[in-house]
Amino acid sequence: MTDRRLILVTNDDGYGAAGLEALIKAMGDLGEVFVVAPDRERSGVSHAITLNHPLRVKACGPSRFTCDGTPTDCVFLGVHNLMPRAPDLVVSGINHGPNLADDVTYSGTVAGAMEGTIMGIPSVAVSLSARAGADFQPAADFAARIATFVLERGLPARTLLNVNVPDTAGAPVTGFRWTRGGLRDYGHTVITQQDPRGRPMYWIGSDIRHHSIEGSDCDAMAAGVAAVTPIYLDMTHTSYLRELCDVAIPGLTLR
Repeated sequence: MTDRRLILVTNDDGYGAAGLEALIKAMGDLGEVFVVAPDRERSGVSHAITLNHPLRVKACGPSRFTCDGTPTDCVFLGVHNLMPRAPDLVVSGINHGPNLADDVTYSGTVAGAMEGTIMGIPSVAVSLSARAGADFQPAADFAARIATFVLERGLPARTLLNVNVPDTAGAPVTGFRWTRGGLRDYGHTVITQQDPRGRPMYWIGSDIRHHSIEGSDCDAMAAGVAAVTPIYLDMTHTSYLRELCDVAIPGLTLR
């Protein structure tokens, strides 16, 4: 390794994902890249960490590793075991599909950045609102600009940036908005089918809905503009806590 900045790259779509490759190349212009990524797709695993069985790591080249765990596992092992020192930046992505609004509670991509943030490392999650056959280069170039901003400016404690980029069909991303998290849900539809042996199986997530909230990441993406959302990991509802400080519960002593 050199004295250049050290950047840890991970994802949740797996080591061979096109979005990961685009991100690795983009980050290579900013510093020394170290990759620890899941050995298969781990979308939707949220911030899961593996505690009940050992993890397997495979070297795929200089500073390139796969892990049979989650994105959280990848960042944890990378920082605490595989890397020569703590990285200056963690970047997770580029996810195949957006991570907007409440998606961040499910997303393995965002979880990779969350783990870096918990460790005190500036971290960014990047997603592209496109799937099969997408051109990840514009999103990768935009991610490099965001990463440069974070490396130069830093981030507040316990804060990560969640970046969502629209599909520009190969054109550069020229605009963005600083946004808040919006509101998006998976509807109430459950598709019930039978497998070849007659057993029931169920599909959820077929009725994703976007709720229009001014200033939100969902609205920015609906307008064709990249959304950059600062996410704060302290989930305490502080105003409600202040309201509760002098509220007693019958039968219990408020100490």
